[in-house]
Amino acid sequence: MRIVIGLGGNALLRRGERPDADVQLAHLAAAAPALARIAAEHEVVIVHGNGPQVGLLAMESVSDTTLSRPYPLGDLVAETQGVIGYWIQQALTNAGLARPVVTLVTQTVVDGNDPAFLTPTKYVGSGYPEEVARLLASRNGWSIRKDGADWRRVVSSPRPRRVVELDAAELLLRNRITVIFAGGGGIPVAEGPAGLVGVEAVVDKDFAAALIATELRADLLVMLTDVPAVYLDYGTASQRPLRQIDSAELASLTFPDGSMGPKATAALRFVEATHGRAAIGSLDEAASVVEGTTGTQITLPSSRD
Repeated sequence: MRIVIGLGGNALLRRGERPDADVQLAHLAAAAPALARIAAEHEVVIVHGNGPQVGLLAMESVSDTTLSRPYPLGDLVAETQGVIGYWIQQALTNAGLARPVVTLVTQTVVDGNDPAFLTPTKYVGSGYPEEVARLLASRNGWSIRKDGADWRRVVSSPRPRRVVELDAAELLLRNRITVIFAGGGGIPVAEGPAGLVGVEAVVDKDFAAALIATELRADLLVMLTDVPAVYLDYGTASQRPLRQIDSAELASLTFPDGSMGPKATAALRFVEATHGRAAIGSLDEAASVVEGTTGTQITLPSSRD
């Protein structure tokens, strides 16, 4: 099969954990054997998230008094593509993947007039108590929103329209090379008079993965995160996991924009566009999520197969 795997930034750095490299490398090392087996048996593209990581770099940039201005978010996304891609490449190889693995620095074209620029929704960085978050927001000109028990910075997240390096990824896949692609959803760029120009935003990784999976004619879109499935009434005493669901049923449900909402929407887009299968589950159960035995499995309604 041809599989696009969306690897959440929160899967590498769980809620409440220190944003140390060693913590993230430990999560990757634990998951790498299963990911390596998947990549050995299938054509695989890995699209990783970067919310916690790009937020950390942004905090470092705004705190650096030697800079005349902080680095743009797009530049920081490019940095995370390099470091997280390197981590994933090394983890897969160390776990026994014999196929070559490459990371592509990837640009994702967005509409410069996307209304998402007016309403920041994408969480980046660590969580803080409300009073700390409000102080940081005031000091740095951030927008913030509640995320579970914490408060986090939110940034604009326009929809991906086109992935510039898609043909290069196709060529690599045909040559049995595993591709780490569009990290952080891709470096956000817009069409300008002189060509492509970076914009101040972060593209949602799940939306980018769905677009890539559709354009590459993938058989399966898998989104791996830090929870084992999509839950109804998540975080309440009555929460329950959804194991098998069709796209029509999923479309009738509502999930938070900052967490499971994009994954559900991405799954719907892919399934409706390709009639393939999508799955959402835990990084720790990657192999069984791909096999369809764990996580939330999304398909077309049986009458439309």
